[in-house]
Amino acid sequence: MSLVNLAHVCSHLNNATKARLGLTSIPNSNLHLKLCQALQNSGYISSVVRGGPTPPPAHPILGFPTASDEVEGVEAITRDNVASRRLWLGLKYWRNEAVLGKVSMISKPKRRVNLNVEDLRLIVRGYEGKHVAGLRSPGESLYLSTDRGILEARECVEKKIGGLVLCRVA
Repeated sequence: MSLVNLAHVCSHLNNATKARLGLTSIPNSNLHLKLCQALQNSGYISSVVRGGPTPPPAHPILGFPTASDEVEGVEAITRDNVASRRLWLGLKYWRNEAVLGKVSMISKPKRRVNLNVEDLRLIVRGYEGKHVAGLRSPGESLYLSTDRGILEARECVEKKIGGLVLCRVA
């Protein structure tokens, strides 16, 4: 797991929402895909589509690409083109404000922050635990890498599992 690349993705998402982009792309990796799917499940982004260096065509009604679209002329993944694969993300806006707020890294390459269930319970309730500030507002989320995939902190407390804290969305 490369936290350096994840930090680049977080700063790219911050810049894309400030620039009011409707569609943006990030490098394709399993970590990025799982995090973006978790962001989509939480409602921060509208779509996550794997594609090539050119953006996929937009859905005629929805206006953004969907994973169920059958795109003609898409080449299969081979060893030659795997480096050029991208994840195309549809960003959401509500009343002229970005739904995805500021994305900030918690764990760094030199300082990885692991939390157990007791510390997560404190953080979800709004208290500080192990150098991680508590979740103060209802729209704030904290994402962890666990043995069951990338989950939001509230889900981790429900399932009683801990893990490596990746990022915070405020």
